[in-house]
Parts: sequence; C-alpha cells; structure tokens
Amino acid sequence: MYKLRRVYRTKPGEASNVAKLVYIQTKILQDAGHRGEFTVSYNGYTLPGETNIVILEWHDDQIMSPGRPGNNMPPEVFAVGREYSPLIESQHIEFYEMVDPSRIED
Repeated sequence: MYKLRRVYRTKPGEASNVAKLVYIQTKILQDAGHRGEFTVSYNGYTLPGETNIVILEWHDDQIMSPGRPGNNMPPEVFAVGREYSPLIESQHIEFYEMVDPSRIED
C-alpha cells in the first residue's frame, strides 16, 4: 500500500482557492472510480508553519501513470486543472510505502 501526496505551492493568498478546486477535481476523479478516499488540506497564512501550500493525499494499492493506455479521464478534470493552474507557483508529488502491520515480525 502506498501513500501519495501532491503538494501545490500557491501564489500568495490563493491557497484556499486552490484547495477548493483541487478538492472538486479529485472528487470528480473519485466519482469516476479513479481515486479512493482522499484529503485536501492547506495553509494560507493564518497558521504557523509553511504558508501558501495545498496538500492532496490518498492511498493506493499500486502506483500507476494517469497517462497509461486505456485510462479514460473525465474531461471535467482538465477543465478544473486549468482553473487553478495560474494560481500555483509549483507542484510535485511524493510517494511513500506504508508499513503493513501483518508483515512485522515479533
């Protein structure tokens, strides 16, 4: 099992707007069967720590390219992405393998 995290660094003051759009985009993917449970979190400027950041996290059994053959993405996904694209300065994705408690030896 893997934890995937996409991190968006937003333009100042845009974290809340980007977070809402990322949520909408990911909900479209979930409703189309492309994504399971997910969370979207952000810090605009009111909390301590890194600001102007949006974090999308989800778990998956395998890591697969969204551009793989036969993976038909809903067109609305791209429309929402075009809405928030001008509001972000950069983005990257992180991959983590999760500990399987059943594989821990006593």
